[in-house]
Amino acid sequence: MNPIRNPQSEIRNAISRRDMLRSTLNGFGYAAFAGLSTQAGAALNNPTSPRPALFPAKAKRVIMMFMQGGVSHVDTFDYKPKLTADAGKPFGTKGTSKLMGSMWQFGQYGQSGHWVSELYPNVARHVDKLCVLSAMHTDQQAHETAVPFFHTGIASQARPSVGAWTLYGLGSETQDLPGYIAMNSLRQFGGNNHGSAFLPAAYQATMVSAGGSKDKPGSLPVPDLVPTHLTPAQQRAQLELLRRTNQRRLALDEVNPDLEGVIHSYEMAFRMQAAVPSLLDLTRESADTLKLYGIGDTATDNFGRQCLFARKFAEAGVRYIEIGTGGWDHHFDIKNLLPTSCAATDKPIAGLLTDLQQRGLLDDTLVIFACEFGRTPFGQSDGRDHNNRAFTIWMAGGGVKPGHRHGLSDEYGAEGIEGRVHIHDLHATMLHLLGLDHEKLTFRYSGRDFRLTDVKGGVVKEIIA
Repeated sequence: MNPIRNPQSEIRNAISRRDMLRSTLNGFGYAAFAGLSTQAGAALNNPTSPRPALFPAKAKRVIMMFMQGGVSHVDTFDYKPKLTADAGKPFGTKGTSKLMGSMWQFGQYGQSGHWVSELYPNVARHVDKLCVLSAMHTDQQAHETAVPFFHTGIASQARPSVGAWTLYGLGSETQDLPGYIAMNSLRQFGGNNHGSAFLPAAYQATMVSAGGSKDKPGSLPVPDLVPTHLTPAQQRAQLELLRRTNQRRLALDEVNPDLEGVIHSYEMAFRMQAAVPSLLDLTRESADTLKLYGIGDTATDNFGRQCLFARKFAEAGVRYIEIGTGGWDHHFDIKNLLPTSCAATDKPIAGLLTDLQQRGLLDDTLVIFACEFGRTPFGQSDGRDHNNRAFTIWMAGGGVKPGHRHGLSDEYGAEGIEGRVHIHDLHATMLHLLGLDHEKLTFRYSGRDFRLTDVKGGVVKEIIA
């Protein structure tokens, strides 16, 4: 199916499909719950069935590692020796703030010679896989608006997230798992960060917990997925009753996207009961694999689980996966808090990159390390304030240039001066790597065509291999 859609024809097609399915399969809910459909019938009826890209794609899937709070780029991946040399000097025209140098040593690694802080020793060994963007910028300076802006391209209105747009454009490679999974809840900044807004509900994220602990490695990351109070026969009867009820409602409404989303969610939950427990049972993993991700160590256990689950979801065909951690808002005590945040993520990230490469998945998996903005070069008490004019993210695999650095911030890391990349540009580039045109991937809602990048954004061709 072409991802560039005509909504009016979609409505006509939806009605004709529904009539056909009502007469032949007694409704598409029956396809999942009674198991009587053919593969063709199931694909016709499933809004997340795979669809061809608009042009040859370099990436099949995305793993987004979102570090909520704002990683201090000048202390991690954007080396600024002059900032350290000028520490204590006034900053700005008013001179009310003083420059604060990095407290950590940087070194050059790999053939690319990327500078990386001592806070990321394990990731540093993978620099020749990384494409670093050192002049990112965003319109927003507060978490409450910058987080939604990063995820949806707009700060103040309900819009579909980048994961929802991806699933809408390409569908999913698997029908037994959701096509869009998020493991780092950002609900304190609104429900749109992983939502589908005006897109059909089938394209929103399924929230999954990292699950369990080192004391209970077999506990499930999706609570209450498998009912314990019903036998399979009783559950089938219950689901069949729901199917009939929903079909009667659909017959009256003819077009009801919300109800169709509910039916799809029931279908997906039914299939997930068989797929998820075995896929995410860490007792089946080798000791070497758990060690690779830092699972079992207090500092790295939670994020290590997220990274391992992300690899397993990617391998199983999930299209868009978001993982991450909070706690990066280091206004105070950065000397102690930043090393803690970095230590929690360093080994798991390196493990994920290693594992993806060993399994032949890195080439067509776009891995992104990102945050909503960076931090200032001047001090705020014993920490750093928000900086939306310059921050650093990096990408790996999925068709980006390995060992490449794009863009440059000024000598203090305060503002991008070359190769600046806006959030809209990042979104456009992500879609391009997936084989989608950000200007043509649209959805008509409330009388106009909407897209992820609104009326802005351009593909950063310089970073594409």
